[in-house]
Amino acid sequence: MAADKPQFRIMKNGYDRFAVDDAIDRYQNEIEALEKKLDLYSRQVETATEQLNMIKTRYQSLVTELSVKEKAAEDISRMALKEANSIIDTAQNNADSIVREALSTARLILVDVSRLTSEISGMKSEVRSQLTSLMKSLDEFTLPALPALEWLESQNLIEEEKK
Repeated sequence: MAADKPQFRIMKNGYDRFAVDDAIDRYQNEIEALEKKLDLYSRQVETATEQLNMIKTRYQSLVTELSVKEKAAEDISRMALKEANSIIDTAQNNADSIVREALSTARLILVDVSRLTSEISGMKSEVRSQLTSLMKSLDEFTLPALPALEWLESQNLIEEEKK
């Protein structure tokens, strides 16, 4: 549309009919073009609105899905932490049990070593006294006098002759 008001020549029965018809045709063409643009823009707005609604729906779906996945991840994390703590507790209890058993075994071994040490001390004293007694007996032991070798040799000769 033109910004200025159209100016028509004044004629006998009014304005110049051809100029008015020409202006009306131009205005109608301009109105049709504007209506086509308006229709095109309206369709574009509708398409954009539909796309926006689809995007909003998809966004809400993604937000919901993300929320569900975050909750699942938190649950899995919580369960993994609980399981890890359970494993650690079990390992700690097993380690404590092993240490208790090792200490108990060590205590039994020490008791046995202590008992054996005292027995060995007693046996040592007894063996020492027996050795002392044996040495005393050996010192007191006297060998009988041996016959002269000549006499033995002469006895051997006699026995050989008898044979």
